[in-house]
Amino acid sequence: MGTDAAGTGVGASLRRYVDNAPLFSLGFRPFYLLAGLFALLAVPLWIASWLGVVQPGSYLGGMSWHGHEMVFGFAVAVITGFLLTAVRNWTGLPTPNGAALAGLALLWLLARVLMFTGPHVIAAITDAALLPALGLAIGVPIWKSRNARNYKILLLLAALLALNVMFHLAHMNFVSAAMERTALLGALDLIAILIAVVGGRVIPAFTENAIPGLKLRHVPAVEIAAVGLLVLVFAAGLLGPWFQVPAAAWVALMLLAATAHAVRLMLWQPWKTRRNALLWMLPAAYAWMVVTLVLRALAEAGMISPIAATHALTVGAMSGLMLAMMMRSALGHTGRPLAAGPSELAAFVLVQLAAIVRVFAGIAWPEHYQASVMTSGALWLLAFVVFLARFAPMLVRARVA
Repeated sequence: MGTDAAGTGVGASLRRYVDNAPLFSLGFRPFYLLAGLFALLAVPLWIASWLGVVQPGSYLGGMSWHGHEMVFGFAVAVITGFLLTAVRNWTGLPTPNGAALAGLALLWLLARVLMFTGPHVIAAITDAALLPALGLAIGVPIWKSRNARNYKILLLLAALLALNVMFHLAHMNFVSAAMERTALLGALDLIAILIAVVGGRVIPAFTENAIPGLKLRHVPAVEIAAVGLLVLVFAAGLLGPWFQVPAAAWVALMLLAATAHAVRLMLWQPWKTRRNALLWMLPAAYAWMVVTLVLRALAEAGMISPIAATHALTVGAMSGLMLAMMMRSALGHTGRPLAAGPSELAAFVLVQLAAIVRVFAGIAWPEHYQASVMTSGALWLLAFVVFLARFAPMLVRARVA
């Protein structure tokens, strides 16, 4: 009885601590912190593995680990933190906090460990569990509020879950091993769609709110084309193993999509944000979507390696936009002014430099490919050192106002 009572007392105390800890008061706090810490580990570990300094993991290793973990580890952590916070604002209804939020964070963390150590089946199940848990956490308030505008977010999460399951099945040889690459590329295309959907909502809204009297032009045809063409890219990519799209059709599709996103970006008048660094970071990162699509067209034409387009999306657009949104939402939700200081500017510029080096140095100087990878990785590492030095303290402390 004494042991049970003590155990219950310790458990109850821990539950009270977690429920009252600022870190678990809102979804962005633990997941932005975890994403930042993971960024410090993931890219250096990948480079060390690529150079043969460390051995691959017992479940995922090498390129499989790097590709999966940057998408379903880093990116999903940021997406989870953002959606748990944003859906509360969009619907006016609560999303998990306290012990429930800590449980989601622990699930993500456990999956990251198991991705490296195995065992295989437990690792796959644990990793796949987070996205349905997130879908439930935000789906309930979205449904209760009849927030139909955000049903598409739930569909994107469901598709991302399906691709993650496909990846694991392929890696464990339950389906064709070629489906592993299809799943990863499909997940990247889905994240591009998510960037287009969320970016199209927040970038013009933030710009109008920050600049008095500015009213940006909304052209429905451009919006439909920008997102719709990305959906076509996603669908055509998934059909790749069974239906080969002619290279000329791919080139045309990519160039049309690039044009639609370039027009969309210009309609947001990003030059008017030049005096507000926290504001211009968003369209600056979004511009990489146009670069990505142009590079994909060039790759389909056989002019460059497709890896350049992949990193334009992952380092330039995805990481750039996610870092900018992490900094902006962390400042706002901890009661601080929405203004970029030296740390915010340095972190964002370092990520952009990492993207430029990773994408263009490899094209211009292929003979120095290893040096460009290591330089880009170092810039990425510095970006998240700066981010954590600035934001980790505010993520674990109570709101200031």
